[in-house]
Amino acid sequence: MATRRPTRRTLATVLAATTASLLLSACGDQTAAGQGAGGAGAGAGAGAAKSDAPLFAKLPADIRAAGVIKVGTDATYAPMEFVENGKIVGVDPDVAAALGKHLGVRFEFTSGTFDSLITSLNSGRQDIVMSSMNDTMARQQGLDDKGQKTGNGVDFVDYFVAGTVVYVQRGNPQQIRSIADLCGKKTAVQRGTIFEEAAKNRSKECEASGKPAIAIESFPTDAEAQTRVKAGGAVAGVNDYPVAAYLALKADGGNAFEVVGNQIEAGPFGIAVAKDNPELRDAVKAALAACIADGSYQKALDKWGAGTGAVASANVNTGS
Repeated sequence: MATRRPTRRTLATVLAATTASLLLSACGDQTAAGQGAGGAGAGAGAGAAKSDAPLFAKLPADIRAAGVIKVGTDATYAPMEFVENGKIVGVDPDVAAALGKHLGVRFEFTSGTFDSLITSLNSGRQDIVMSSMNDTMARQQGLDDKGQKTGNGVDFVDYFVAGTVVYVQRGNPQQIRSIADLCGKKTAVQRGTIFEEAAKNRSKECEASGKPAIAIESFPTDAEAQTRVKAGGAVAGVNDYPVAAYLALKADGGNAFEVVGNQIEAGPFGIAVAKDNPELRDAVKAALAACIADGSYQKALDKWGAGTGAVASANVNTGS
């Protein structure tokens, strides 16, 4: 959903976001379009062709002319990206806002289902994908989960590090301690994600050791997977660590879920850019480096309690 990194233990306990249940957030297959992030630089905006922003000239001509970078996301993934009061908010929109100040353009987020985001990028409907997407070699090469070629692949500007973890109902009625305890049990995941792949890999290990396979239930959106766990239809869910930790803290006032075990397989999240658009990729990379240097990147992560996932430098395609 990746070069492995040391696991992170905890998120900061103070998270600036809505206290309403995350399960009631807008689903990823509903469009929340036109949500701008990243105030335009001096003279920039929709239709602008000039800007005093330091990295404006690095952008492709069509984006300079438009003054907008169109962003595909799945806004059901607090605290990374989610809908609050009709607006897409979270870590990714705030990082995009910081990038926009250096590039002199707006980042305009539109929400869709996660497993359709790369298609929307390669079709030209979006300029980038920024949706807690793990940088993997398969995605770089355009391969499906069977290793078959399905597209041209994408490049990633890597901007965050996270691992996979298990979450369960508050009180942990089935006494799940880690992903190793999910053999033979119903487990909810979002379709097309790295943690779906992690569950499939663990299921193979279960069968290899003579245990029953994990009964994996895959859903179009993360919110649906969460609902399944909350209702008891699935024993556990598998998710990225910052999202699971946020769920445990915020959903139903902290009474819906808890995280069990440590995160595994930590790897990079990347901003996806089409392979045939290296100019945009390099501009985004330069903007990320500038945001890391001026502190605005760390500030954006810390606002949502996600600062421990920060990268030290801007890099491309570090996933495996």
